[in-house]
Amino acid sequence: MPHPPLRIFDSPCKSVCRIDDRLGWCIGCKRTRAEIKAWSTASEVEKERILDLVAKRRAGEEEMLSGARSL
Repeated sequence: MPHPPLRIFDSPCKSVCRIDDRLGWCIGCKRTRAEIKAWSTASEVEKERILDLVAKRRAGEEEMLSGARSL
């Protein structure tokens, strides 16, 4: 799914900065440490790639949670 155009200062940060060691990414923004570190210097193409990965991680978590609720 295409993302809205990014401005240089945009970030997916949710100000809930804690890495879940089991998953390997932040519980707020769903980025890995490397993605968080690279964000400020990443190209628009790289930011789009990161946002696509974030969307997949979010969807995967929602799928896991909905499956757990049905048990």
